[in-house]
Amino acid sequence: MTWDNKKIQAHQDALLELKGAEVLFGGKPLKGHNIPECYGAWEPTAIFVPLTHFKSAKKRKLLMTELFGPFQIVTEYTSSQLNTVLDTMEAFPDNLTAAIVSNDQQWTDHILGETINGTQYAGLRARTTGAPQNHWFGPSGDPRGAGIGTDYAIQYTWSHHREVVTDVGPVLSGWKMPPPS
Repeated sequence: MTWDNKKIQAHQDALLELKGAEVLFGGKPLKGHNIPECYGAWEPTAIFVPLTHFKSAKKRKLLMTELFGPFQIVTEYTSSQLNTVLDTMEAFPDNLTAAIVSNDQQWTDHILGETINGTQYAGLRARTTGAPQNHWFGPSGDPRGAGIGTDYAIQYTWSHHREVVTDVGPVLSGWKMPPPS
């Protein structure tokens, strides 16, 4: 809720200055809503950034900035670049969540063994839903949240065991990802 549209636009513009970066979809403020201007109201957005930019520590700060919104950075890699991908994943400062989408269980297991994300979604679809139910941090200080926002809840959330959530199917014949709304 700390990202208004001006901050989101500035972040997107900085990403698009990187050579080879491009908007895959979205990239614009929402229209026809009544969301206060102090909050971001942005279309679901994906920005492609070539993997080579992730090797630079200076660029990683920009690339690893989390907006907590419908905004993602997408890249591609070859099997010979897998170590760069793993190094990049381990360079994230918080290691909150990640997803491995593959139908190759041995490859998925290899990636799970090489990463330390708190919650890892893995499988054929590896659908993520953001912070899972065991992330008990919620609206700090709100008495209706019982333990939510307390020192205990924060410590519990960030020091619990690692979760691996699998999603291996079945995938229905003819199923396609619905377009963003």
